[in-house]
Amino acid sequence: MSVNSISEVKQLIPDSVGLSNINEESKAPGISFGEYLNSALMKVTDLENNSDQLKEDFALGKTDNIPEVLLAGEKASVALQFTMQIRNKILDAYSEIMRMQI
Repeated sequence: MSVNSISEVKQLIPDSVGLSNINEESKAPGISFGEYLNSALMKVTDLENNSDQLKEDFALGKTDNIPEVLLAGEKASVALQFTMQIRNKILDAYSEIMRMQI
């Protein structure tokens, strides 16, 4: 059974999602999986905050750039969906490990 690396999965994600430099951060010596995961979650949070700010600015009439607002919302949505799928896979792996008989 072949296991694909994160770099192969990263190639499927467009750079505009905001997760493009996570792989470079993970190459730093001594970075743990928890730090890597925390970095990814912070980037998703930043995308969501940016989307919320643009939506608020649009609602208040501070901006009229509808495509920018929609694009920011989609970026945040895709990043959140990707994060949720990773979480689901981690929980599935944990459940599988806990079911193993020693």
